[in-house]
Amino acid sequence: MSITHAPAPSPSNGVHAALPVEAPDHERVLITRGPRSGLTIIVAVHSTALGQALGGARVWHYEHWTDALADALRLSQAMTLKNAAAGLARGGGKSVVCIPAGETLDEARRHDAMLDLGDAVESLGGAYMTAEDVGTSAELMSVVHERTEHVCGLPADEGGVGEPADATAAGVHAGILATLDHVFGSSDVAGRHFVIAGLGQVGGRLARALAAGGARLTVADVHEGKRALADELGAEWVSPADAHRVEADLFVPCGLGGVLTPEVVQELRVRAVVGAANNQLAERDVARMLRGRGIAWAPDFVVNAGGVVYLDLASAPGIGQEELDRRIAGIGDVVRAVHRDADAAGITTLEAAERLAAARLDAAR
Repeated sequence: MSITHAPAPSPSNGVHAALPVEAPDHERVLITRGPRSGLTIIVAVHSTALGQALGGARVWHYEHWTDALADALRLSQAMTLKNAAAGLARGGGKSVVCIPAGETLDEARRHDAMLDLGDAVESLGGAYMTAEDVGTSAELMSVVHERTEHVCGLPADEGGVGEPADATAAGVHAGILATLDHVFGSSDVAGRHFVIAGLGQVGGRLARALAAGGARLTVADVHEGKRALADELGAEWVSPADAHRVEADLFVPCGLGGVLTPEVVQELRVRAVVGAANNQLAERDVARMLRGRGIAWAPDFVVNAGGVVYLDLASAPGIGQEELDRRIAGIGDVVRAVHRDADAAGITTLEAAERLAAARLDAAR
């Protein structure tokens, strides 16, 4: 694994030069300060065993640039698992633009950050392709495209495939149906009670789809403005801090990662957890805690792969909408297999999903 500083943050600007996070499994890690924006930009390439690494670009606030590094390392590793489990000929990578705590980006600086990101991606010589993620959009990816060809998810009016939120939500929905079938013997959502934590692009779409299917909803979001959607759908509103304590059938985390802490798992009052959030487990042992409590957890990197499937295949020659829909719906089949394999082997669903991904990676080596 190589770590490249170009240039690295230094003690003179209030951060540490030493790396506090090890990345022994990563192929390449680039840490640079954008010459236009002045922001720290990190690109982590975890694996190219299956092909060019693919993963989104996150723009987020961090207390320290090393927190952004840890996020990039964790997320890029998850992308390797996600792309492998989805059967894509893609490796795993991720990019992070670190906004220092307390700062806000105006439109001009955000534009500059995207140009800097494009330069960082281009410097890797095609090892990594970026796309939108938290804090970015198809429109911002078009700015990145000014500096590199290694970007996907451009706006449709620029010849791209647009934003993948619909596909991500469809894949999570397929995972929910598969988990319902595994736990209750039926995939029917009518009458089932779902708690959705996070009503962003994916969570909001899921809420609408589940409500249309006759589900009962309890929802939460850090933005009070999302109450309007709750009112529209006839959903009960709770605070984000209390969402996991609601007694229901499924908990659906759709915000940022790390929501499933040991404390949260002890307080869950549901039969299953299926959501769009990345890196839901605060620590690995949480998967065993969930199994011990009889709560079926569908691994996030399997469930939320619809977006990356869409980005990878939508512009591929010979792939039409029917094939895209089939591949995204197939996420449900993978989730069923993970639940089945975990039960048969007496292991966690995390271990079962990792075995599936590892088998595909091993076959490519």
